Parts: sequence; C-alpha cells; structure tokens
Amino acid sequence: MFAPGKPAESTIAPTPHLGDSRLSDRLEPASLPIHDLYRVIALSVALPAAAGAALADPPAPPAAAKPKQIVIISFDSARDIPQWKRSRALAQRTGAHFTYFLSCVFLLSPETRGEYTAPGKTAGKSNIGFAASRQEVAGRLEQIGLAASEGHDIASHACGHFDGKDWTKADWLKEFASFEHILENAYTINGITSEPKGWRDFARHAVVGFRAPYLSTGKGLYEALEAAGYAFDASGVSKGPALPPTIDGITRFSLPQIPEGPKSRLVIAMDYNLYVRHSGGFERPSKAGEFADRTYQAFRAAFDAQYQGKRIPLELGFHFTLMNDGAYWNALERFAGEVCVKADVECISFRDYVERQNAGRKQATVGG
Repeated sequence: MFAPGKPAESTIAPTPHLGDSRLSDRLEPASLPIHDLYRVIALSVALPAAAGAALADPPAPPAAAKPKQIVIISFDSARDIPQWKRSRALAQRTGAHFTYFLSCVFLLSPETRGEYTAPGKTAGKSNIGFAASRQEVAGRLEQIGLAASEGHDIASHACGHFDGKDWTKADWLKEFASFEHILENAYTINGITSEPKGWRDFARHAVVGFRAPYLSTGKGLYEALEAAGYAFDASGVSKGPALPPTIDGITRFSLPQIPEGPKSRLVIAMDYNLYVRHSGGFERPSKAGEFADRTYQAFRAAFDAQYQGKRIPLELGFHFTLMNDGAYWNALERFAGEVCVKADVECISFRDYVERQNAGRKQATVGG
C-alpha cells in the first residue's frame, strides 16, 4: 500500500562577371550557340547568390518550450476526517497530488495524550487539543494510509502546534522525535489492532518535509532539520512566488504574498490569512460567496501571472477548518478544477518537486 582564433582564409573563388576581361578573353559570344550563351548568363547570376547563401548566418534555433506550470497545494494539521475525504476526492477528479502537514497530537486520544511532552511543557499539553477518541484516531490513520497509497505526501507539522521560534536545536530534535515515535507507534499506543503491513516502514521513511506552526522559524529549527535529515521545509514567506533555494541540503519553500481584493493588497496565499483579511478572524457566513469569489480571483490572477510569464511554482496553503462557511475550500475546488486539469500544468506535492529537482541535479552531474 505504501509504497578567439584567427579567421580561416576564404576558399570561395572570385566570382566572374560578364564584364570581366578574364571571361571575355576565354569566350567569344558571337561564336557561341545561343543556348550556350544563356547557360553562361545563368551561371553568372547564380554564383553570387550561392556565395551569399554560403556566407549568411544560420537560422536561429527554435525557442525553447516553456516548462509546465507547477502548483503546490498543501494542508496544515490535517485533522478533520471529512476534509481528508473531500481533499482526496478533489485530487482524484483533477489528477493532483497534495502535501498534508500532520500534527501528531491528532493521533492521540484523551486517554493516550500523555505520550506527548512538548519542549518546556508538562506531558499531555497541546495548543490545538487532541483527537476526540480512539475511533477518531483509527479513522484518521486510515485516511493517512489511503492518501499515501494514492501518491500524496505526508509531512510533519510537529505535534502540539507551539511557537518554536526561540526553541534550541535540542528542543526541535525532541519535538521531531515525538512526532516520529507517535506516528510509527500510533496503532499500538491507542490499542488499535488493525495496523496495516508496512505501516512502520512508511512512518520511518516517508516523512521528509516540515512546516513550522505559525510559520515561526529560528536558527535552532534549521540546525535541527539538517541534523534530522529532512529534505524540505515549507515555513517561509516570499513577496510573490519564488524559486526555492536549497541550503545545507534542505529545499526551502515559501508561501507567496499575492494581490487580493479591490485594492490588490498583498496577503499570504493561505486560507487563514484570507480569513483574517476578510472578516478579522470571525465567522461571517452571509459573506461566504463574496469571500470565495475574491479568493478564487486572487488565486487565478497569481496563477495566470506565472502561467503567462516565468512559470515559477505557485504555492497555496490551507487548513482542514472550514472558515467563513467553507469559502476558501470552495475557492480551492473551483481553482483546482480549472487549472490542475490543463495539459501544461501539474499540481504536485512538495516531495514530488524536491525529488524531481534532485533527479535533475544528479542527471546533470552524470552527464556533465
């Protein structure tokens, strides 16, 4: 399931002309049959043209084909099971692959929350709570397995959703260890007997990416990511779409700030930031249609700018919470339904992008 030199001298002989004495010395037009004279005239006209063609610049090569436009869609925390199902259905309709940044506390029930201790906290503390029950954990584990088997990217959003900007390298390594332990042992910890074959191998090797809660980063985080062997981090923010650099072996992605709304003010291309922009972080369901359309228009304009331009990957972020009565998910489904199905567009995961880039670098090294 889980699976600069000296120019060469010209070799072109001087071209004879009809008025050239050398030609008139050799040929007497009056003594030539008329058809032979026509041949001489034709030759004198054709030779300069041939010489000019030989000296002309070669035709310019055809313009290189544009790369496919890449769109990377991701979800943070990945809690609600109906949203797991809805996102997977969207992927099946559009051929997209997503990245799910999982918070590991949602693999712990009220009875097993003590398995997690955050840096500087007592056991069983979390900023976003825990799963409601063992049955909910079982359902979420099933969705994670199904998503992975369908080619989606399961990545880490740490565990308790604490702001780690001041955490040390050791603190982050402790958090990473908690995530790895809980994911690998989730079935056993919760007393769920239906652990699928290959789950533990998947848990040990499949998670190669990270996004920090609150997009809050610091020196300690990047030291720990390198030490822990992560391949990518998606915690950055950029002014417009940006190509991700690879630093110390880690590809660093950034959510872009894109123009949005009547005044085209910049906003991070993530549902929560749009929620705060539109309604101050409070629910306004009566305006859901307006907010969904504004969001779609912002996404589409950001996409079109790259699709018609440099084709830098466009990143969009979401949560499983249906803010403003689902306005942002409605905008996502409209957007993805239009662009992900285009022949020259690919909606792929962060892991897919990194693997392609690494494969391209290896091929260039072997070939060069």
